[in-house]
Amino acid sequence: MDFKNQKAIYMQIADHVIESILARNLSGGDRMQSVREMAENVQVNPNTVMRSYSFLQDEGLIFNKRGIGYFIAEDAFKRTQTMKKNAFIQKALPEFFKQMDLLGIDFEELKKLYKASKNGAATS
Repeated sequence: MDFKNQKAIYMQIADHVIESILARNLSGGDRMQSVREMAENVQVNPNTVMRSYSFLQDEGLIFNKRGIGYFIAEDAFKRTQTMKKNAFIQKALPEFFKQMDLLGIDFEELKKLYKASKNGAATS
């Protein structure tokens, strides 16, 4: 895992888990790596991983079976999708629309670019 400076490491670990849920690499009921295993894999302090897991648990995405470990919540995909969609709409989309306006890109052009990207075509 490559960490970036602009975001707390514990949030980057949480984001990695969230992306794994959205990509359906982790599903409801799946067992998570233990705190120690995750800490070793990403080479951070176990307290940092524990902070990530606490955040994910507070969001209802994972749960702890005492003495057994952490598991993905059954509704984690839906919760994650809703959480990320709301964040995108509130934060990224306004900036995206601003850039569209500044660059003179209309929705028809955007639609063509989107379709081309879905088909793997170059977008120049």
